[in-house]
Amino acid sequence: MKIQLVFIFVSLVGLTKLYAEEGITAKVIRVIDGNTIEIVSAGNEKQRVVFADIDCPELGQAFGAEAKLYVEKLILQKKVMVQFKGKDRFGNYLAVVMVGDDDLRVQLLKEGLAWTSEKKPADDLEPYRSWAQQKSRGLWKQANPTPPWAYRRQQSMSMPKSQ
Repeated sequence: MKIQLVFIFVSLVGLTKLYAEEGITAKVIRVIDGNTIEIVSAGNEKQRVVFADIDCPELGQAFGAEAKLYVEKLILQKKVMVQFKGKDRFGNYLAVVMVGDDDLRVQLLKEGLAWTSEKKPADDLEPYRSWAQQKSRGLWKQANPTPPWAYRRQQSMSMPKSQ
């Protein structure tokens, strides 16, 4: 009995790892903002997905609405490949979202509609951000754009403290 349980456990761990590495095909049913979407998988399971290693302007910021619209045009109501990378502190899935052979994160960075992550920017993504900045694309047209993490901190500091 113990051997069977160990075998089942090892099999489940292997399947979970395969699921994370290979990803799933899902349909995008909602674009929440430039780097957050809602998908539905084959089993009709809805999941909120945040693009790993990038951060788009918030909807209240310059280029926030543009980033959302850009993502909507590319993937809303379409099938995408989602490769899960973990979860954020709010329980949302972090993932790489592919449209055909294109990594949506790269597309957003090249359009100047995203920053690489605040902490530990991904080495493979940073050149796309840098290129967009050099070319003054999207948010990089601004002299000194405010990163979304700084904007969120400013917003939370301006909120009244509850008693």
